[in-house]
Amino acid sequence: MAQAEATRVRRRVGVAGAAVAAAGVATNAVAYLVPVLGARQLSPGDLGALATVTAIAAIMGVPGLGLQIAVAVHRARHPGAVSGRVGWLTAAACAAAVVALTPVADALLDLPPAAVPLLALYTGAVVAAGRWLGELQGDERFARLAAGMGVLTAGRYGGLVAGLALGAGLTGAVLAGTATALLVPPALALLTRSAGAPPGEGAPPGEGGARVGGGAHAEDGLRLEGGGPHVDGGGITARRVVTASSATLAMLVASYADLLLARHLLPAAASGAYAVGTVLTKGAIWAPQAVTVLALPRLARGSRRTLVLATALVGACGALLVAASALAGALAFRLAGGPDYATLGRYAPVFALTGALYALVFVLVNAGVAAGARWPSAPLWTASAALVVAVEWLAPHTFTGIMWSAAATAALALALCALTLRRATPAPSGVDPRA
Repeated sequence: MAQAEATRVRRRVGVAGAAVAAAGVATNAVAYLVPVLGARQLSPGDLGALATVTAIAAIMGVPGLGLQIAVAVHRARHPGAVSGRVGWLTAAACAAAVVALTPVADALLDLPPAAVPLLALYTGAVVAAGRWLGELQGDERFARLAAGMGVLTAGRYGGLVAGLALGAGLTGAVLAGTATALLVPPALALLTRSAGAPPGEGAPPGEGGARVGGGAHAEDGLRLEGGGPHVDGGGITARRVVTASSATLAMLVASYADLLLARHLLPAAASGAYAVGTVLTKGAIWAPQAVTVLALPRLARGSRRTLVLATALVGACGALLVAASALAGALAFRLAGGPDYATLGRYAPVFALTGALYALVFVLVNAGVAAGARWPSAPLWTASAALVVAVEWLAPHTFTGIMWSAAATAALALALCALTLRRATPAPSGVDPRA
């Protein structure tokens, strides 16, 4: 009986993981449609303005993912905890930050007058979505989380894509995008409410698998804030959201730093070729992201076994991608950038290795956030600074010089994260550290 139940749970988790992974792929695919359609429908000036608007939205939307992580961690420790206040405050702060850009938008960015207020509403709605996604993630209702990710994708990009496809122009597309984005919070609120009580609170196990209670487990080994798992149901503090947002921003900066440096230091043709290589890096980073999403709630409850399993799965995925790049590097570059770049196939394993290392880094950073570490993003900021110093003043300003510097930086970030997590999360007394 127990074995049959374990098999059902594993199958449920596998299906949920596939759903989350599919939702992530769909998000990236739909986001890619925005610049593709913009290039075909807008003038060069409006295309540049669209790129600026989407870049601002992406940067200002980082706290939304930080909010999701913080809420998921809190909800995993305190089933049923309410997080509405911090969600709305975070969304309002991000919208206000966009409004504060108005003088810059007018003087330097040459954006249409209506773009900034529309972008502020758009950003607030997208960031607010992190609250409900975090609740679903923390409750381990991963099938509904995948559906919620689909709702966010449709609202975040659907209006923009439709506006561009219908020839509505820059302002019309942004207006349509804002209109659909404003539908996201009520849709997610309805989806979350219909999910019912979290498992362990009277409801049957969710679609994502059986939830384990909020207390310490036999396999626990990560120390949460205060020396052990929280037992109070206090609200999420602003510091936790800021910490998770800083970690999210650090991951974004680290994964794009070498691309920006290549654009700065290399000739146009070489920087373009390097950009094609980073497509492989991003693929290796995000291919196993569903593992981290599924692991986070149990990491929040201190499960060392989950950390070991997540690290092993992400590492295995990375090793597979590196091996595939070594065997079919020319094909990988051809798929990423076209036949003109197939001759660079010999470099494909290095780009894939960089992404695979960062994928492991992201697991450890999320584990640090889940464990209540004060500065889980510090290793990534340190490694990013080291990359800038190395590329600017130590390594040759060549394609391979930047490529190998990026790979070494990813390895440095992984070592620093492992060391930081090891020091910050010793096993509590009475727990076998080998568990």
